[in-house]
Amino acid sequence: MTQPTLEIKVARQLSKPVHEVFVAIIDPSKMANYFISKSSGIMEEGKHITWEFPEFDISFPIRVGKIETDKYISFYWNDIDDLELIVEMTLVPVNNTSTLVTITEKSRINDDAGIRWLKDNTSGWSNFLDCLKAYLEFGINLRKGGFDYMIK
Repeated sequence: MTQPTLEIKVARQLSKPVHEVFVAIIDPSKMANYFISKSSGIMEEGKHITWEFPEFDISFPIRVGKIETDKYISFYWNDIDDLELIVEMTLVPVNNTSTLVTITEKSRINDDAGIRWLKDNTSGWSNFLDCLKAYLEFGINLRKGGFDYMIK
């Protein structure tokens, strides 16, 4: 019998056109305003890049999967237990002035470690969408200083 798996799924509607949202996700010069501090490159299909975060003294290798301009972004990264997981972002235009962004990350076994991952990364991806919305709609970097309590 196969053990059930867990999958993260979060979504948020942004009051910006789909192309502007797409560029804000793949372009590290935009991402540095709401998510990462540094990237080794733009997200392009098949490319290997590294992300750094302002709060943590570690870098995350990213293997970019499929990219469909203004529609879909996928990448692979390793979780805290060094399991490679896929993150998929879909972008759907709403009335030509807004974009529905849905993020799915999968998957982990439904056990204690999987439940911790589900809790932490669901919160993380919700924060990503909130920070993206604040940046695109209001020019605010919500992440700045938001995780200072975690710095040791």
